Amino acid sequence: MPVRPSLTPLGTLAHSIVASLLGLAATGAAAATPGGSPVPVLEVSRPGETRLSQYLSTHFASEITEVRAGAKEIVIRGRVQAQSAPAYLVEVPIHRALTDTNPFPWVGAIRPNRSGRFTLSVDRQGSENPGQSPHDRLFSRWAVMRQEATGPVLLSHARYADVVEPRWQLPVEKPRGRKGLGALSPDRPLRDIEDLGISAVTVNVVLGSFMRTLDGPGRTPFSVGGRTWFIDDAAVGPLDRTMEEAARHRLIVSAILLVQQAAHSADRAYGRMVTHADADPYGHFAMPAVNTPDGHEAYAAALEWLARRYCQPGSPHGRIHHWIVHNEVDAAWEWTNAGEKTALEYLDLYQRSLRTVHLIARQYDVHAQAFISLTHFWTARASPHCYPSRELLELLLQFGRAEGDFDWAIAHHPYPEDLFNPRTWEDKSAQMSFDTPQITFKNLEVLDAWVRQQRTLFQGKTRRTVHLTEQGPNSRDYTTNALQLQAAAMAYVWKKLERLDTIQVFHFHNWVDNRGEGGLRIGLRKFPDEPGDPLGRKPVWHVFRALDTPGQAQAIEFAKPLIGIQEWDEAQHKTPIR
Repeated sequence: MPVRPSLTPLGTLAHSIVASLLGLAATGAAAATPGGSPVPVLEVSRPGETRLSQYLSTHFASEITEVRAGAKEIVIRGRVQAQSAPAYLVEVPIHRALTDTNPFPWVGAIRPNRSGRFTLSVDRQGSENPGQSPHDRLFSRWAVMRQEATGPVLLSHARYADVVEPRWQLPVEKPRGRKGLGALSPDRPLRDIEDLGISAVTVNVVLGSFMRTLDGPGRTPFSVGGRTWFIDDAAVGPLDRTMEEAARHRLIVSAILLVQQAAHSADRAYGRMVTHADADPYGHFAMPAVNTPDGHEAYAAALEWLARRYCQPGSPHGRIHHWIVHNEVDAAWEWTNAGEKTALEYLDLYQRSLRTVHLIARQYDVHAQAFISLTHFWTARASPHCYPSRELLELLLQFGRAEGDFDWAIAHHPYPEDLFNPRTWEDKSAQMSFDTPQITFKNLEVLDAWVRQQRTLFQGKTRRTVHLTEQGPNSRDYTTNALQLQAAAMAYVWKKLERLDTIQVFHFHNWVDNRGEGGLRIGLRKFPDEPGDPLGRKPVWHVFRALDTPGQAQAIEFAKPLIGIQEWDEAQHKTPIR
């Protein structure tokens, strides 16, 4: 993963004023009278956010009940309440906010049956305005509106595609065990994959590294959405080798999708398109510009190329099984910068990025999942420029309830409270409560309990997938005591995981100690340039190898007195989390 700087306060959020929006019509909500006529909304300091919040929480009398995206057409089903004026279907492209004051493209009049239900089919390719080039309507939402003298009135939430017809049927592949490693690349000590019994890896994928807007030597064209892009063959080489290495070892691959700041992109034109215009250059990476037509097109093109190449029958170049959408999005200012945004404004952008990945991946691999990446901060925040992880998850659930749920998953990073201190069992901010400030190794039971709730299940039926995709206990130095404490912390968290079947994978980060990580030594191996013992295996390496093998009990027995327990069940929380 990228370097993790220390998280220090970065100042207060500076709120800006945004434009007001179109009216909402509803029943049972303050947005409308019982008859469905719009009621003025009291505007506060951020009227756009107020309208978005109101839209999400409104109970509409009409609804889009299902959207199915086929190869050639999209089928929209819904239900409308009897109206004094005709209702019609509108298309809301993903780059458009529901709070947009401009009218949405009119698709067709709704002619419901006696029970108020209707079905409409539209071409998969369509234009937002006459004369424009067609775009892929896979990324559009569909809503019911009616026209009044004061303008269009929304009668339903907008809904994305619930089902995407896959181009082929790839076999389901699941990790053989829980042990994973972070940031696979050809320069790693690859013999560890077999020696440690690794089943899964993460792979960093920087979109701007291989995307080009113009032809040139060593570039391969590919077309999507009526536009031709170009892939830098030399830039793709290391990724191909990494993916092929993963395939040789039958590893489950989770690609971490990173968007460079525009100034850092190899192709500046691509960078200007794909990077959110409000991204502050302080951030290591940025939010994609999913709020503009060109930005979303550039972002989707890179994802489309990745899916075409790494989700093929037979996996000739290796396979991406899952997609981690950006890095630690609650620490937005550091890792997925979109400028000064409230949590709702930020999550509105992020969920469009997450949804885009889901829709594209599911075209090629019906088993693929898009993961939201989160730090160990839960109800607390690392700085005023960050967001509590739980708040973002709750907003994501709210968007799903409003615009159609989809099978997103969680990539959590439960580092100890103090990344330098491996004695995570002493963490004060890790409490056995849904209101805990942080979720660290000490209280992973909270995350397990959160995803078990009925209200958090996908479509109320299926538990969200959880992978721990970046974390590792630190050794303050290479003294015997420090190395033993690091190994003990690994034994501690593993014994807790044995009771938590919601968590499928533990990706150890960092594989090798990295001098660019602010003094941390969280690797399984020592620094590559460590005098006298380069890449030396630390005690934690041997503990990690023994986990889930017949030698586990003996290998971790040393840790009990260091943790202060006599039996391992003392480390496991067994009462309900509330």
